[in-house]
Amino acid sequence: MDITGIGTAAEAAKGIIGMFFPDKTESEKNQLAASLALIQAQTDINKVEAGNPSVFVSGWRPAIGWICGAGCAWNWVGLPIAKAAMLIAGHPVSLSPADMSEMMPLLLGMLGLGGLRTAEKISGVAAR
Repeated sequence: MDITGIGTAAEAAKGIIGMFFPDKTESEKNQLAASLALIQAQTDINKVEAGNPSVFVSGWRPAIGWICGAGCAWNWVGLPIAKAAMLIAGHPVSLSPADMSEMMPLLLGMLGLGGLRTAEKISGVAAR
C-alpha cells in the first residue's frame, strides 16, 4: 500500500509519457501484426479468386502478368537477339520495342486498384 501517493503518481506519469513516447518494441509488434494480417487477408483473397471457375475472375491477374512479361521479354531479350540475328544474316531491319509508356501505367493502375479493393475488403467497407 502506497501511503505517500508517489507510486500512483508515477504510474499515471508513466501512462501519459507512454502515450507520447510509445515503447518501440510494442509499436514494432503492432506493425508486424498488422502486416501479417494484411498478408493473410491477401492470401485468402487470392485463394478464393484462383478457385473461381470463371476465367474472368481467376484469370485476369495471370493474363496481365503474361502480357507484361511478354512485353518486357521482347524489349530486353527478344528485340536485341532478333536485331543481331537479322544483322548477321545480312538483312538489318528496324524493329520497334514494345511501348512500355502505355503498358506500365495500365499494369500499375490495375495493381493499385486491386490493392485498394483489398484494403476495402479488410476494413469492411467493400460493397458486395
